[in-house]
Amino acid sequence: MEAPSVAARSTRPETTLAVCRGTCRLLRQAGLSVLLELSLPDGRRADIMAISASGELTIVEVKSSIEDWRVDQKWPDYLAWCDRLFFAVPVDFPQELIAPEVGLIVADAYGGEMLRQPQRHPLAAARRKALLIDCARLASERLARNDDPDFTNLI
Repeated sequence: MEAPSVAARSTRPETTLAVCRGTCRLLRQAGLSVLLELSLPDGRRADIMAISASGELTIVEVKSSIEDWRVDQKWPDYLAWCDRLFFAVPVDFPQELIAPEVGLIVADAYGGEMLRQPQRHPLAAARRKALLIDCARLASERLARNDDPDFTNLI
């Protein structure tokens, strides 16, 4: 009998966390800084926003299963908020489901690999500036909460 796939042995939240962790490791090794769960101005939420030293913005959407992929058809909306868009999926995800114009990362809890680079869509300077400020403010607020448990009560 064949062994169950990784996705079948773990729950969807566990798979999502593992793919997210491995993807973040890969991005950091590539010299990018990452910020998780960034709310975008249009109300969408990017799973991972990665920022290069030059200010290039990359969004990575994590998909833990085929069902997760099928219920989320809003991915083209993310193109308006980044220079590059990737999907990160577990090793046993059917890669042919991922649109060819976006990048593809395969990851587990220990790391990942970029299998395909996306088409680049450079952002307008004003939008880039606004997003970089949003990222900086969110990162600062998260650090403040770690340093001061009463931070939210002071606002």
